Formats: sequence, structure tokens, C-alpha cells
Amino acid sequence: MSGASIGGPPGRGGGAGDSLWAPERRALTVGLVLTITFVASEALAVVTIMPEVARDLGGLHLYGWVFSAFLLGCMVGIVAAGREADRSGPTRPYVAGLVLFGAGLVVAGLAPTMIVLVVGRTLQGLGAGAIPAVAYVAIGRAFPERLRARMMAVLSTAWVAPGIVGPLASAAVAHVFGWRWVFLGLIPFVAVTGVLALPGLARLGRPANPPEVEHRMVDAVRTAVGTGLVLGGLTAGHPVLVVPLVAAGAVVLVPALRRLLPAGTLRAAPGLPTTILSRGLLTFAFFGADAFVTLAVVTVRHHTVAAAGIVVTVSTLSWTVGAWIQARLNQRWEGRRLVRVGLSLVVVGVGGMIAVLEPPVPLSVAYLSWAVAGLGMGLAYAPTTLMMLREAPSGREGWASASLNLSDVLGAALGAGLGGAAIAVGAARGWPLTTGVTVAFALPGAVAVLGIALTGRLPLRADRLAVDDRP
Repeated sequence: MSGASIGGPPGRGGGAGDSLWAPERRALTVGLVLTITFVASEALAVVTIMPEVARDLGGLHLYGWVFSAFLLGCMVGIVAAGREADRSGPTRPYVAGLVLFGAGLVVAGLAPTMIVLVVGRTLQGLGAGAIPAVAYVAIGRAFPERLRARMMAVLSTAWVAPGIVGPLASAAVAHVFGWRWVFLGLIPFVAVTGVLALPGLARLGRPANPPEVEHRMVDAVRTAVGTGLVLGGLTAGHPVLVVPLVAAGAVVLVPALRRLLPAGTLRAAPGLPTTILSRGLLTFAFFGADAFVTLAVVTVRHHTVAAAGIVVTVSTLSWTVGAWIQARLNQRWEGRRLVRVGLSLVVVGVGGMIAVLEPPVPLSVAYLSWAVAGLGMGLAYAPTTLMMLREAPSGREGWASASLNLSDVLGAALGAGLGGAAIAVGAARGWPLTTGVTVAFALPGAVAVLGIALTGRLPLRADRLAVDDRP
């Protein structure tokens, strides 16, 4: 399919089977979009209401673990769902993910203490981790390659409404009904999306060739535990605890990752291994900086929370724009080129946020800079998924999807953790907050540069390889 026909007017560029909305795909497309929408809504809502939750429940020392527990649960859910999708098809892990996510919403909504809220967030993470793994398997098996880029753009669009409306809506619900209904009110959406998506998933059935080798759940648990130890060490209040916790975490984490990820991932071997690694570097670069954007705007530059929220919203919108641009370019541009351009824009955006830390620089630079970074993510994020689907061995799409998502979550968690550690170390040494935040931005920027350097090892399409191999 030509690049011009991707996302073109209805009724052009092929028959009904060429559409995401063809009868055989319509329910699956809608179900996956709504699933991503309610997960996005919950994620953005929690960020908005957490100060009120902490005031109500106490346990401020567990504030960060409300978010970390979700990510650690995701790591286990990703591996479990990918493994089961390769064994029995995507239906069973999708249902399990919805049930766990719904149970987490109930536990969080009824939580009497902060520690119970952390347990609820862990359950949500287990369920949420299953959803992208299943979604990628479904896209790889239900959609021809010419439609996959467009479907990834549609899934990115599912973040737009939550990004614009979610924070304000959750704040209004918390004010009128109480913060608990921000969690409990999402439960009906879980049931609705399940009803819509399950028939399409069920039609995919079991894989023709069940995998001979698969991820071990013990390694998924070790990855979560190791990451938790590293994050705990990075954010430890006492300097004496930092080195032992980080070292112990690395001892547990690295061997487990070597078994979970494709061989050669940690040394950036060409092809699928570098694709998986690049996804982690990409999320480290963007989300590692994104975690401190509002801190920079509100605490360093003394602007309002509303002003900081606009920065986040602008980046969400520009990410979606980038996703649709890559959908139109993916047949003409190699994935490695899109990733290279996207990471370059992230570097520019991070550099702009560092500049915003200086008082003479206007706040409009923050809006522009983080919009540029979001555009870069839109260009680079989906191509890593598409390259993974092309490179995944037949019947092991779940394994490859789980590896990609695991790298995704780990990159985001470590990016935010290292940035937080930089700020904590700076505070302990008496540095100005501006210095700590500068380091927190500089680290993701450096990782983005590393990602750019590795793009030459990303895979080429088979058709391009055939052209390049001509004498």
C-alpha cells in the first residue's frame, strides 16, 4: 500500500478489507481503543488526585510507591500476558488483565490506608501490563502490515481525550463525590470494553505453532523485585542505604533481564535486540524528563499548577500528531529514520526545558519545547512496535511484545528514578533545586543521544534489504 493511501479518504486505497473499520475488525478496533482510553484516563487521574488522597489517608512516605507499585506490577503482567498469548491466544490474558485492573480499582477506591492503596495500584499494574502486550499481539495477527501503522496512530489518539479532559474531570469528580469515585467510576468502562473487544480477540484463536521457549515467570518477578530495589536505593533517604540497595537490585535484575529479553539486547546486537533496547532508551529519555516538567514549571519557576498542566496537555496532543505523521510516512521512510528524527526532537525538547529553568526565559518556551518532545515521541514510538512485529518469530509475537513492553516500562521507571536520585543527592549536598532538576533533565537527554547513535543497528524492511542486496 502506498504512503498516500494510508489514512486516506474512506472508500479509496482498497476494498473494505483494507480498513481498520472493516466488519471483521471493527469491534476489535473499538475495544482496543476504549481499553487504552480508560487506562490512560486512570493514569492521568491518579496524578491529579494524589495530593488529596495523601491528605486523606496519610502515609506521605508511600506517595512515590503509589506510582512505582503500578510500574512494578506492569512488569509481571506484561510477561504473564505475552506468555499466555503465545500459548492459548490473546483472549485469556486480556480477560485476566481486565479482571485484575477492575479488582485494583475496587481495592484503591475502598482503601482505608495508603498501604492498601499501594496494593490496589499493584493489582492495577498487573492488569494494565497485560493490555499492551495483548494489543500488540492482536495487531500483529489481525491487521495486515499496511494497516498496523495506522492502528498504532489510532491507539495514540486514544490518549487525546484523557489528556485534555482527564485531569479536569477527575478533579471535578473528587471535589463533588470524593476521590474514591475517580477509581470506582471507571469500573463500568472495564466491562463495556471487554464486551466490545472479546469477540474480535476470540476469532484470532490459538497460535498455530506454540513456542518451544518462553519467558519464565520467576524472571518477571525477579525483574520487578530488582527494579524495586534499585528504585528504593535511588530514593533512599539515608546515603548508607543507596549503594547496597542498588547493588542488590542490579544483581537480581540484570540476569533476569538477560533471560527475558532477546539475546544480545543489553549489548545492542543488530535487529530485534536493538529494537527492544531502543524502546527502553526512548521511554527513559522522554518519561525520565517528563516526570520533572511540572516540578520545573511550578516549583522552580513558580507558575501555577494549571500552567504546568498545559505543558503536559500540549505534549500529549503533539505526540498524537507525530503518530499520524509516522502513519503516513512509514511506507516511504524506514523505521530507523523515524526513530532517529524522533529522538533528535526529544533532545531538542529536553534542551529547551533546561533553558526554561533560567528566570529570563519565558514560559512559552516550555510549551514549545515539550510539544517538540511529544512530536518526537509520536514519530519514534510506533515504529519500534512495528519493527518488533516484523522481526518477531512466527508464533512468538507474545514473547516479542512482552519484551518490548518490559523494556518500555523499565526505561520509564529508571529514567524517573535516576532523575529523582539526582534531585535528592543535590538537596543532601545543599545544591540549589535548579541544579538538581538540570541534572534530572540532562540524564534523559544523554540517553536520547545514545539512542540516536544506535539507530543504525535497527532492522530494515525485507523489501529494502532486497534492494540493498542487488549487485
